[in-house]
Amino acid sequence: MDVRTAGGDGPRVVWIHGLGEAARCFDRIVAHPQLAACAHQLVDLPGYGRSPWGAVDSIDATIDRLCRWLRGGPPAIVVGHSLGGVIATLCGERAPGPVRAVVDVEGNGSLGDCTFSSQVATYREDDFASHGRDALWASLDASDPALRGYAAAIGFCDPRQMWRHAVDLVELSRGEQLAARRAALAVPLTFIAGAPRGICARSRALLFEAGVPIVDVGPAGHWPFIDAPDAFADAVAAAIADKA
Repeated sequence: MDVRTAGGDGPRVVWIHGLGEAARCFDRIVAHPQLAACAHQLVDLPGYGRSPWGAVDSIDATIDRLCRWLRGGPPAIVVGHSLGGVIATLCGERAPGPVRAVVDVEGNGSLGDCTFSSQVATYREDDFASHGRDALWASLDASDPALRGYAAAIGFCDPRQMWRHAVDLVELSRGEQLAARRAALAVPLTFIAGAPRGICARSRALLFEAGVPIVDVGPAGHWPFIDAPDAFADAVAAAIADKA
């Protein structure tokens, strides 16, 4: 993994990006006045961003790798977006000591949230590596700032790693157990959703049934830290203040 630091000497906040992305997507939000005093660590998962390509990790193996790394520092508030939100939640489940709290941003809850992962998972691994990633890249709307950044990131990630994570994420979402696992965490969790264009209605219902409150940030879609940065920073700052 490649890890960059930013900010000040406040609480340790670890940021985990989504499928196909890199930690650069968080650069502007961690510099927001509401968050700039925190000790931020921005992680490029293996195969993404500046991290080297190598053996392809399952989501489970990625969580193990992150938990080992988290144990090397003070307890952290882990903020994850999309796939990163699922990983952050499951790190909190597996390592409640090193993870003091989780901020899950638009993490998957059901198949309706698998907008890109379901497209990736329709390919065989070799096909996605040879041409599927390029097809996904070409389909993205470059007029949307969030999708423009997403296109830039997936152009540099390891397509085999992206494919493996996508297949695993679809299976986790299909099981519809992630809301209950969020509710059962031994550490505090804040779930932030983009509104009105974020997580799907089925995932909202599952979170409600499990008793997981949703903090809506908007107007926003799947990337609320890009679409509504001030409201998003307020929500994360409140979660940090509550858990720090």
